[in-house]
Amino acid sequence: MLNVPNYPPPRLLPHQLKTRIQSDKQQIFKTPEQARQERFVFDKSALDNLSLLDQVLFERFGQGPRVPVPFATMHQAFEHFAGIQPEAIAVEHLGESITYGELDRQANRLAVRLAELGVQTGDHVALFLQRSIPMIVGVLATLKAGAAYVPQHVGVAPEAHLNTVLDVANIDVILTLSRLQDQVPGNDGRTHLNIDELMQEPFADETEFVESFVPETAVSPNNTCFIIFTSGTTGTPNGVQVTHGNVGNILLTAPGNLGIQPGMKVGQILSIAFDMAAWEILGCLGNGGTLVIRGKDFMETARQVDVIISTPSILATFDAEHCHNVKTVAVAGEPCPRPLADKWGAFCAFYNSCGPTEVTIVNTAEQHLPWKKGLTIGKPTPNNTVYVLDENLQPLPIGEIGEMWAGGDCVSKGYIGNEALTSERYRPDPFLGDGRMMFRTRDLGKWTAEGELEHYGRTDDQVKIRGFRVELDSVSAALESAPDCTRAVALKLDDRHLAGFVSPRTVDVEAAREAVASQLPYYCTPKFIIDLEELPKTPRGKIDKRLLLEMAKAHDAALENEEDLQPELAR
Repeated sequence: MLNVPNYPPPRLLPHQLKTRIQSDKQQIFKTPEQARQERFVFDKSALDNLSLLDQVLFERFGQGPRVPVPFATMHQAFEHFAGIQPEAIAVEHLGESITYGELDRQANRLAVRLAELGVQTGDHVALFLQRSIPMIVGVLATLKAGAAYVPQHVGVAPEAHLNTVLDVANIDVILTLSRLQDQVPGNDGRTHLNIDELMQEPFADETEFVESFVPETAVSPNNTCFIIFTSGTTGTPNGVQVTHGNVGNILLTAPGNLGIQPGMKVGQILSIAFDMAAWEILGCLGNGGTLVIRGKDFMETARQVDVIISTPSILATFDAEHCHNVKTVAVAGEPCPRPLADKWGAFCAFYNSCGPTEVTIVNTAEQHLPWKKGLTIGKPTPNNTVYVLDENLQPLPIGEIGEMWAGGDCVSKGYIGNEALTSERYRPDPFLGDGRMMFRTRDLGKWTAEGELEHYGRTDDQVKIRGFRVELDSVSAALESAPDCTRAVALKLDDRHLAGFVSPRTVDVEAAREAVASQLPYYCTPKFIIDLEELPKTPRGKIDKRLLLEMAKAHDAALENEEDLQPELAR
């Protein structure tokens, strides 16, 4: 039975109630012009290759609702709640906690210190940290100072990667912790500041740093909020510049706000270097919740929070039976297995989401219900668009598989210091026009008849096996349909064979092989399937396919050596 979360309505003061009633009246009585402004109007000339029906559906399905964003910047959203609930707990970590009022005050002090060091609106500040309350102070102080924070998890990121981040993002100031000083590079003239030491300094009096710090140049929605660097698995890492407007558009509107409100606890589980950590941190504090930063025990955090934001790989390690306190779960970052969505969707609001960092964390989402026919990635989030296009950037009829391009307010500013790649992946939006850009996600998808998007993997996950095109995600899904299988991955071994991995080790490998053979063409059946208790994950919580491929090649080489030995053993 589905347990639909029943969130209590927010308590409104009389003046707030009056404003709310006036707002509702404005929503009920709309002029034709107001009604038109509630939706994007696509350029019809960009749709002329479609039938009239497909033109209508392409425009209807391809956009989320137009809704206002309540705050211009993310730190203003936090400051709002710090003002109305200063005694509420903002962050908890390993038995320690800090209130909204104290967190705001500490962030103001650090913002002043950053300004004294020359940090101005539009600058970039590195946060080379580990999970802690000072980490959150650093995030908010950087934003208050007008700068963008550039997060990296010290102890996980290699030193060479950290040095690349410092150079590419033009970093002059590095915020860190005193215990991490020796692990942080950048001693070549850059300023290092230990947040925890500054926090321990006593305030001069009760009023010092209570007033919010305001930089000389005001921060606007167009200013960069954070810069997230890609993992660098295909070469030099690229820094994606995400603005306050981008972030507020997803985290301060539904469904991206996940119903977070004062009194609710949100888990901080993911690496700060991962864009979904911003969903946890800013999504929580920008909506008045309490952020619970995990320690080494993931489940200890999961058992006490109302909201979990995770990758499917990490969520699969949680015991759902001991998490019935959870009201809302959102997953993104990689394809979600249907059994995992069904399990969690049976007792909480489960959102399956999709979108690369370049379109601000996620740009599609859908609440999954176990009795639904399929698991989709939903519809465009508010003020955003999705286009399913062919290789010539022409719109495809509804129901045909193509590459998803993203438009609207989710589209970030591009890659810092890499204009060539920016111009390749970000293109002028022919459907919205007006100088807007759209982004090439490299995700494949198609529209269902109900106007939801089905995900068909990535363009780089389409491989040729024996001359046939194979979608690796389809093979992975077939493997996951085997009894007891919670996670599976299919990889290209060579031009003729695939390799498969299933988890946990109790999965019957032959049953998994038969599941693929019964659902897909013969060339999709893996040459071999390896069972692992748990699939390895990257520091960002996604399945580590690079490591799995190395394991597959080593296993294949061992099999070949074994075959070579057979004639010798037979003599």
